[in-house]
Amino acid sequence: MTGIPAFRIEFDGHPATAADLARFVMVSSYGHFTAMQVRGRAVRGLDFHLERLERATRELFGTGLDGGRVLDAVRHALGDDVDASVRVNVFRPDEAGDVSLMVTVRGPGPAPSGPQSLMSVDYQRPVAQVKHVGGFAQGYFGNAAHEAGFDEALLVGPGGVISEGAITNVGFADGDTVVWPDAPALHGITMRVIQREMDAAGLPWRHRRVTVADVESFDGAFACNSRGIAPVGRLDDLILPTDVDLVKRVIGLFDSAPWDAL
Repeated sequence: MTGIPAFRIEFDGHPATAADLARFVMVSSYGHFTAMQVRGRAVRGLDFHLERLERATRELFGTGLDGGRVLDAVRHALGDDVDASVRVNVFRPDEAGDVSLMVTVRGPGPAPSGPQSLMSVDYQRPVAQVKHVGGFAQGYFGNAAHEAGFDEALLVGPGGVISEGAITNVGFADGDTVVWPDAPALHGITMRVIQREMDAAGLPWRHRRVTVADVESFDGAFACNSRGIAPVGRLDDLILPTDVDLVKRVIGLFDSAPWDAL
């Protein structure tokens, strides 16, 4: 372990220059990214990250993105660091040219320290299947939730239909089954790792329309993102149980999921 890495930015395998940053600023409102936690130079769900970047690059720019190129860029940006938070942004500095990769490296992100509290807000992300840049509304509602004493905002559409958190996915415990909201949302990497591990363990999960009014009928809930998983202890004024066997099982499955070497 080399300690906490200094914040650094690289573009296409070289340290950022003023020209690189200027080009990025000019086009930064259109692009996509993935964020990952690196431990021991390994990442959970690495194939899912590469698949996400490839799929979104085709959708936004009409071209593929080789996974080997992404891995080379991440390895180079990490240098000798073994534990870090890494973000890979994909953008196109020239409309007629190839896409570029901006890789940022900073210190490891801490896992949730306890049960999470969610504040419902009336918002759903546009083009929700893409982890796109320009998340002003997510930041706005996330900050509003924090100022109101909550950990996270829960994005809700017409009729109170739940889609996702501002920076998380949410799952609900229904007996022995995990229910994911069936609404436009990003299929997060941690969510996909959980689903893969549940399949391997023979535990059922499914997508279903879930409204805010439905939440009290579930046994419990959890929120997850690249930093980990935590039970949900409160949604608005509703207190939820956190000592739920299925939620604890899901957390255990994720904690024991394999790490993929970079």
